[in-house]
Amino acid sequence: MGWDFVTVERDGAVAIVRIDRGDGLNAMSAKLLRELTEVAQSFSDDLKTTAIVLTGTQKAFCAGRDLRDPEIVANNAKPLLARRRLAGGGARLCQAWEDIEAFTICAVEGFAVGAGLAISLALDLRVMGAGAHFRAPEIALGLSMGWGAIPRLINLVGPARAKQILILSNQRVSAETALGWGLAQEVAPDGQAAARALEIAVEAAAMPPLTVRLTKQAVNAVANATAKASIYMDTEQLMLTNLSGDHKEAVEAFKAKRKPRFTGD
Repeated sequence: MGWDFVTVERDGAVAIVRIDRGDGLNAMSAKLLRELTEVAQSFSDDLKTTAIVLTGTQKAFCAGRDLRDPEIVANNAKPLLARRRLAGGGARLCQAWEDIEAFTICAVEGFAVGAGLAISLALDLRVMGAGAHFRAPEIALGLSMGWGAIPRLINLVGPARAKQILILSNQRVSAETALGWGLAQEVAPDGQAAARALEIAVEAAAMPPLTVRLTKQAVNAVANATAKASIYMDTEQLMLTNLSGDHKEAVEAFKAKRKPRFTGD
């Protein structure tokens, strides 16, 4: 199977998945979301791959939701049932990556913003380039943080840090800070994040594949024991805030490069 924005390279028990929309930003369009979901699902019956590296380009991992994607804009005019299905695509994408039995490592250069942060949280480890950063701009855009990201973020950094990252959403979380908070597990020199992630993947691939999978499954079961119960309305909250006046104002302000004027609508 071939994809336009995602490539998969294999070397023995290790696979490298690369995101590249060719625009230097890797913004999350509807098409890229579908492709990344399909790639994750392609590993479901793969018993030969023990470790997977997911990375972007040297400039960016993912710039977040593509606010100019005409397909995403058109979805807002569809019936409520269709909009709910489409709004849940991000949660299904992240769940598909979390459900991969192989050991997964996200390598981030440049930035992982919004959707990029959410995807990285669904993987087992995060390696950042020294100059890279995370950012969650959803609240600043009048949206809730969806895609199942909140419990995953709390598992890594705790509730107070999670609130700090999400509510103070225009603040960048540098690689150094992410490492100190437990959001990243390693920091590599700029341009070397994927190489370091590949080294870790090779180490993991040298382990017995069955015990790698069973151990990952056991850890995830404990860490995520209450996740689905606590955020079962994750998609609905995203839909609700997507319809708000504040979200519309935030998008218009973003496109016009001005400061938004929020009203609580």
